[in-house]
Amino acid sequence: MDETDEMARAFRLLGDPTRVRLLLALHDAGELCVHDLAEATRTAESTASQALRLLRASGVVVGRRQGRHVHYSLSDDHVRTLLGVARDHARHGAAAATA
Repeated sequence: MDETDEMARAFRLLGDPTRVRLLLALHDAGELCVHDLAEATRTAESTASQALRLLRASGVVVGRRQGRHVHYSLSDDHVRTLLGVARDHARHGAAAATA
Protein backbone atom coordinates (compact mmCIF):
# COMPACT_ATOMS: atom_id res chain seq x y z
CA MET A 1 0.00 0.00 0.00
CA ASP A 2 1.52 3.33 -1.00
CA GLU A 3 1.40 6.61 0.88
CA THR A 4 -1.70 7.96 -0.89
CA ASP A 5 -3.62 4.75 -0.21
CA GLU A 6 -2.67 4.96 3.46
CA MET A 7 -3.75 8.63 3.62
CA ALA A 8 -7.08 7.82 1.94
CA ARG A 9 -7.67 5.03 4.48
CA ALA A 10 -7.08 7.47 7.34
CA PHE A 11 -9.52 9.98 5.87
CA ARG A 12 -12.15 7.26 5.35
CA LEU A 13 -11.94 6.48 9.07
CA LEU A 14 -12.70 10.15 9.76
CA GLY A 15 -15.61 10.07 7.31
CA ASP A 16 -18.04 8.69 9.89
CA PRO A 17 -19.48 11.10 12.51
CA THR A 18 -19.75 8.39 15.18
CA ARG A 19 -16.09 7.44 14.83
CA VAL A 20 -15.08 11.10 14.90
CA ARG A 21 -17.10 11.69 18.09
CA LEU A 22 -15.44 8.68 19.72
CA LEU A 23 -11.99 9.83 18.67
CA LEU A 24 -12.60 13.38 19.90
CA ALA A 25 -13.83 12.02 23.24
CA LEU A 26 -10.60 10.04 23.54
CA HIS A 27 -8.60 13.07 22.41
CA ASP A 28 -10.14 15.18 25.18
CA ALA A 29 -10.26 12.57 27.97
CA GLY A 30 -7.16 10.52 27.26
CA GLU A 31 -8.61 7.11 28.10
CA LEU A 32 -12.16 5.79 28.41
CA CYS A 33 -13.97 2.45 28.53
CA VAL A 34 -16.76 1.58 26.07
CA HIS A 35 -19.50 2.50 28.54
CA ASP A 36 -18.00 5.96 29.20
CA LEU A 37 -17.36 6.54 25.49
CA ALA A 38 -20.94 5.62 24.63
CA GLU A 39 -22.23 7.96 27.31
CA ALA A 40 -19.92 10.82 26.30
CA THR A 41 -20.92 10.54 22.65
CA ARG A 42 -24.61 9.69 23.22
CA THR A 43 -24.11 6.47 21.28
CA ALA A 44 -25.35 2.96 22.02
CA GLU A 45 -22.65 0.78 23.58
CA SER A 46 -22.96 -1.74 20.75
CA THR A 47 -22.42 1.01 18.17
CA ALA A 48 -19.43 2.41 20.07
CA SER A 49 -17.97 -1.07 20.49
CA GLN A 50 -18.28 -1.86 16.79
CA ALA A 51 -16.67 1.45 15.80
CA LEU A 52 -13.87 0.89 18.31
CA ARG A 53 -13.16 -2.54 16.82
CA LEU A 54 -12.62 -0.92 13.42
CA LEU A 55 -10.50 1.90 14.88
CA ARG A 56 -8.43 -0.60 16.83
CA ALA A 57 -7.91 -2.84 13.78
CA SER A 58 -6.77 0.24 11.84
CA GLY A 59 -4.24 1.14 14.53
CA VAL A 60 -5.89 4.43 15.44
CA VAL A 61 -6.79 3.42 19.00
CA VAL A 62 -5.30 0.95 21.44
CA GLY A 63 -6.99 -0.95 24.24
CA ARG A 64 -5.77 -1.73 27.74
CA ARG A 65 -7.58 -4.45 29.64
CA GLN A 66 -8.35 -3.82 33.30
CA GLY A 67 -10.39 -6.64 34.75
CA ARG A 68 -13.52 -7.07 32.66
CA HIS A 69 -13.19 -3.66 31.02
CA VAL A 70 -11.07 -2.42 28.13
CA HIS A 71 -9.93 1.19 28.33
CA TYR A 72 -9.26 2.81 24.98
CA SER A 73 -6.90 5.64 24.07
CA LEU A 74 -5.51 7.16 20.88
CA SER A 75 -2.62 5.12 19.56
CA ASP A 76 -0.07 7.93 19.22
CA ASP A 77 0.59 11.65 18.89
CA HIS A 78 0.08 11.55 15.11
CA VAL A 79 -3.58 10.67 15.61
CA ARG A 80 -3.89 13.37 18.28
CA THR A 81 -2.33 15.94 15.93
CA LEU A 82 -4.55 14.92 13.00
CA LEU A 83 -7.69 15.28 15.13
CA GLY A 84 -6.54 18.65 16.49
CA VAL A 85 -5.86 19.99 13.00
CA ALA A 86 -9.18 18.64 11.68
CA ARG A 87 -11.04 20.24 14.61
CA ASP A 88 -9.29 23.57 14.04
CA HIS A 89 -10.11 23.40 10.33
CA ALA A 90 -13.79 22.67 11.05
CA ARG A 91 -13.99 25.57 13.51
CA HIS A 92 -12.27 27.90 11.06
CA GLY A 93 -14.67 26.89 8.29
CA ALA A 94 -17.67 27.39 10.57
CA ALA A 95 -16.43 30.83 11.66
CA ALA A 96 -15.81 31.89 8.05
CA ALA A 97 -19.30 30.76 7.04
CA THR A 98 -20.95 32.91 9.71
CA ALA A 99 -18.82 35.99 9.01
